[in-house]
Amino acid sequence: MNRKHRLSTALDIDDLLMECTAYAIRLANEKYKFDPPLSMYEVTGWGPLGTRVDVIREYFNDPEFYRTQPVIQGAKEFVEKLSSMTEVFISTAIPPEFMGIRAKRIMEEFPQIPADHIYMGSRKDKINVDILFDDAMHNVMRSNARYPILMRRPWNEAATGMMAVNTYDEFLKLVEVISDSYNVNQKRYSLDEPSIVVLVGPSGSGKSKIATRFLSKTDRFEKLVSYTTNDPTAVEMNSWYNYVSLETFREMCESGEMFQSTMYAGHGYGSRKSDVEAILSKGKHVMATMDICGAMTLKTYFPNVTTIYIQRERKALLRSILRKNSSIEDKVDRIIAVEPESKNADICDYVIEFDRYDDAVQQLHNILGV
Repeated sequence: MNRKHRLSTALDIDDLLMECTAYAIRLANEKYKFDPPLSMYEVTGWGPLGTRVDVIREYFNDPEFYRTQPVIQGAKEFVEKLSSMTEVFISTAIPPEFMGIRAKRIMEEFPQIPADHIYMGSRKDKINVDILFDDAMHNVMRSNARYPILMRRPWNEAATGMMAVNTYDEFLKLVEVISDSYNVNQKRYSLDEPSIVVLVGPSGSGKSKIATRFLSKTDRFEKLVSYTTNDPTAVEMNSWYNYVSLETFREMCESGEMFQSTMYAGHGYGSRKSDVEAILSKGKHVMATMDICGAMTLKTYFPNVTTIYIQRERKALLRSILRKNSSIEDKVDRIIAVEPESKNADICDYVIEFDRYDDAVQQLHNILGV
């Protein structure tokens, strides 16, 4: 019998378990009466930005701020659940003069975390754990954890290629999938009931082309058309997407219309739960193309989801990215993301490696038994 590996997880505190930026914005709006009020979307990066939102930094030097930081709704229940799944540590960056306050708050609010599991300091790359969960993009990028995972916030929208989630539930599902990946018993796909198949892979891997060719040979699957922001990066419009403005995209996310959303190379991508359910209600299987974040969200919301990683030779990937009708910055972001995205193959149910598209489509047919 295979014994599951007991994972270890390091959690950030600010903006992950306790309100920090949102709390500072609320205090600043109360004190300075901004019109219009300061918004989280104005915090577009880490550190001083040279804009009016920099006023919130005054609170980061106030000990009372750290004594009164509210715990984020659901954080206590999240830590309780995570503690039953992994060994939990705290890794928090805080000025030395406030470390005592921070330690006391952590022990009061999260008593299930042992005191000797609390680490303070900005060098999170020195923490030796399986999983790091943080909202700071630089911490995730520099981490030596096998699975560094980003909590999506407005200031890390530019993050590309790394595993990222929007909610605690999405993170817990990802931890579950990671834990299962240590079990050598491979999942076997079945067409017995309506299911969801997600092709995952970096930009340029050919996910959409493979899925389109596959769908042309069977009527048992229907493609999930997702949403993306207006700034198509392909040479021509991609039929796998409905294109909307960034403002509309954010409104769809905030209203709950999108059940999953992510940012990739500066563009928003998301899907509606109702679109998935409409396909399943016909008795058909769903074929989707997403990044690993969208795939893990699908696993959170639906019971029968299979992920297939599309692995393509690096030179072919780069050639495809460079042909895109996009800015130099966009192409650079996508190229940088290729390496970190390759790690996602480890947590997908299957991997397709190919040179020719016909070979990839045949492998997909073999996996799905169609």
